[in-house]
Amino acid sequence: MSVLIKPLVTEKVSDLNEKGKYGFVVDINANKIQIKAEVEKTYGVNVESINTMKYLGKQKSRYTKSRILTGRKPSFKKAIVTVAEGEVIDFYSEI
Repeated sequence: MSVLIKPLVTEKVSDLNEKGKYGFVVDINANKIQIKAEVEKTYGVNVESINTMKYLGKQKSRYTKSRILTGRKPSFKKAIVTVAEGEVIDFYSEI
């Protein structure tokens, strides 16, 4: 099982890409050492620092004929990876 689940492609993270910071959704149990090793192996860059955040899934409810169904979207962990000066990660190279 991979530590990196998917890269984040949002407006806020795209602005950070110009500063050498990239966002990833990672495995909820992964630590910073595992994330650093996986990013360096996958993208061939030198990682300077990593900031991680855990998010609780949003609560959702749905109205049906018989009752109200409530549940929760899955929780996830996000990592912001800062790479060394002058190095870039190109997510769109394989498209």
